[in-house]
Amino acid sequence: MADAAPAGRTGSGALLVAAGILVSRVLGFVRDAVLAHVLGTTATSGALRAALRIPNLLQNLFGEGALSASFIPVYSRLRADGRDAEARDTAGAVLALLALLSAAIVALGVTFAGPLVALLTPGFDAPTRALTTTLVRIMFPGTGLLVLSAWCLGVLNSHRRFFLSYASPALWNVAIIAMVWFGRRDGLEAGATLFAWGALAGSALQLLVQLPAVGAHVRGMRVRPALEPPPVRTVLRNFVPALGSRGVAQLGGFIDLQIATLVSASAVGALGLAQAVTMLPVSLFGMAVTAAELPAMSSVGGDARARDAALATRLAASQRRIAYFVVPSAVAFAALGDAIAAALYRSGRFGAADVRWLWAILAGAALGLLASTLARLASSAFFALQDTRTPLRMAMLRLALGVGLAWLGAIEVPRLLGVDERWGAAGLTAAGGVAGWLEYALLRRALGRRLGGFPSLGAALVPLWGAALLAAGAAWALKWWLVPAGDAPTRLTGVALLAAYGATYGAATLAFGVGEARALVARATRRGTRRA
Repeated sequence: MADAAPAGRTGSGALLVAAGILVSRVLGFVRDAVLAHVLGTTATSGALRAALRIPNLLQNLFGEGALSASFIPVYSRLRADGRDAEARDTAGAVLALLALLSAAIVALGVTFAGPLVALLTPGFDAPTRALTTTLVRIMFPGTGLLVLSAWCLGVLNSHRRFFLSYASPALWNVAIIAMVWFGRRDGLEAGATLFAWGALAGSALQLLVQLPAVGAHVRGMRVRPALEPPPVRTVLRNFVPALGSRGVAQLGGFIDLQIATLVSASAVGALGLAQAVTMLPVSLFGMAVTAAELPAMSSVGGDARARDAALATRLAASQRRIAYFVVPSAVAFAALGDAIAAALYRSGRFGAADVRWLWAILAGAALGLLASTLARLASSAFFALQDTRTPLRMAMLRLALGVGLAWLGAIEVPRLLGVDERWGAAGLTAAGGVAGWLEYALLRRALGRRLGGFPSLGAALVPLWGAALLAAGAAWALKWWLVPAGDAPTRLTGVALLAAYGATYGAATLAFGVGEARALVARATRRGTRRA
């Protein structure tokens, strides 16, 4: 029986995942910068963001989340045990069943797009709702292709081929950028429609680019809908609660969307731009570590006690790596959100007032950024143990708290304070942050009971928060010098402020003796020496 991948190998896997995500996210920011320039935070931008959320339900339900949680542990275990033929048959059966299910739901989504949009966007007026419906119908088939792309990701991750599957969404962004940019002078609605067609083309490209690499690993695979071999039933048994867990998360997202439409259609657009920013550290650091760890944790050998000890050791190291990057991200969102918004989006229709509005939304998201990222890691540990029910229960509790807080933060608090209703968008992200801490605390407690203890991050966080606050102070001093009082940063000054912040944080963590900072320097030094 094979053991898990060594820590160094898993660390290299995390770097490859992070590199792939970085390529995709950089192009994603270019895409959003083009959209901000063309659409700003108009009602058309809100229609486009709402339309993106609706078909993405299928991708998020049946794609990376539920499929990775149920398929990768079983497939990795079969390969670790040397049962390669059974692994290939399992992969083929899962692909066939997933394709049939996706096709059926795509057909339903295109057919009933109108009623679905009406249900989920109660605050939109009739023209905005009609545009949203058109965009949903164009994009929904592409989402089915992205679900199949997620199956490719599961196979490639299990074979420790991390970069391609996480870099392939770059093609999705490239297709959208090309379509929107070349049609940018045709008006707001035309720009949104071109985005939808670009998304459909990009979905096909994202799938096609992965197929040759997947085919090399599953030669002889039979693609047929069947419940044999027996591991297929294990995947399906684990898939149902994993699907429920993702469904709860998606339900929470749709309730947030409904509340956001009651704030304003523009708020939906602004929240979409903010989400692209907040997902960067979650994806680049949290998802990178989690994606590399899931197949490794699933392949751990030995008896139950040895396996639990190995999982606890891996979790401790992974938590520290995640916190090293996510803590400064949270501080930057709260203290330098205007610099981030300006550096990424200030151009065309996106002006100084939009910069300040996005800063408030990012500050609200900062509240739960670390908790949300660590919760992903804790959920993956349960998935590696083939327990998909515990994360479902915690997600349901998070939903119950989050919905109540979202209504208070987005609707009631601005009304009580007598401020402009659009600031309720910041209350919406802050509510999600508080609920995120509840979910992480519950997952951590349950995992501690399962493993006989859960590694604490308390002492490791002190120098990280200290370094991040010191870096924020340095950036604010530079901001006082560069940005006139009452104004918002320009794109160039925003970049300068963020560069100063990052450099100060890195230097401070080295001075404080943080192990992750020293490891990064050592790795960079070794690579430089090898190249020389």
